[in-house]
Amino acid sequence: MFIDYHTHHARCGHASGSLEEYVLRGIEIGLAQLGLSDHMPLLHVDPATYLPGMAMPMQELPQYVDEAFRLKEQYKEHIDIRVGLEGDYIEGWEAEIERIVRAYPWDYVIGSVHFLGEWDISDSRQLAGWEGKDVLEVYKQYYDAVQKAARTGYYDYIGHVDVIKRFGYRPPQAQWDNEVLALERETLDVIQASGLAMELNASGLRMPVEEMFPSRRILEYAHRIGLPLTIGSDAHQPERLAQYLDQAAALLREVGFTELATFRNRRREMVQL
Repeated sequence: MFIDYHTHHARCGHASGSLEEYVLRGIEIGLAQLGLSDHMPLLHVDPATYLPGMAMPMQELPQYVDEAFRLKEQYKEHIDIRVGLEGDYIEGWEAEIERIVRAYPWDYVIGSVHFLGEWDISDSRQLAGWEGKDVLEVYKQYYDAVQKAARTGYYDYIGHVDVIKRFGYRPPQAQWDNEVLALERETLDVIQASGLAMELNASGLRMPVEEMFPSRRILEYAHRIGLPLTIGSDAHQPERLAQYLDQAAALLREVGFTELATFRNRRREMVQL
């Protein structure tokens, strides 16, 4: 089944295109299911003083939901739209996150970690945050946050689980082969124990790391433990909808996956890959 569950549009401030443009593009390329999943508004930093374009303003969230459900109904004869949210996990802000997650009838909520405190590790403007830090310790902090996100019960699947590698920062090879591998497997065990799925996010192929999120070695462990996978392009422009998903699907088949996770009304449904 041709699906794309991870997309962003102009409201988030760092993407382009309207929701309807994504829908029309999805119909054009033959998507069976299109997931709309823009970023949750910022909670723990002041949008007025933080870097611009990080997420949709809080006042836009109801409008995003209303428009997404209107388009879902309007185009139901042409494409199956699933309405979601990429819900940042930020330690210490669990109550605020839960209020947003529970307030709307989402089809699914992606659990993603972008922030370690006020540092967005996925933002190219904030690479100075790595200066003077022990890279392995940053990885430990990151994967600890992912595990805490999985345990909250707020999410349906974990997005781009190893996005910490996005800009190519990685510890020495011996630590990569031992400590980081152990962190990855421990994290996947927590995701599975929490009843969640995980995403293969193809956007890493256009990032400095030039590798999907997650790596093949993580996918192989996910397959070994029976962790369900879904798939997304993380498109920030309509023309990038489904970008690299052919390669992502081929990789999943090589690893041994035969099904994909889809979501409706916060319930997981497996379909043939």
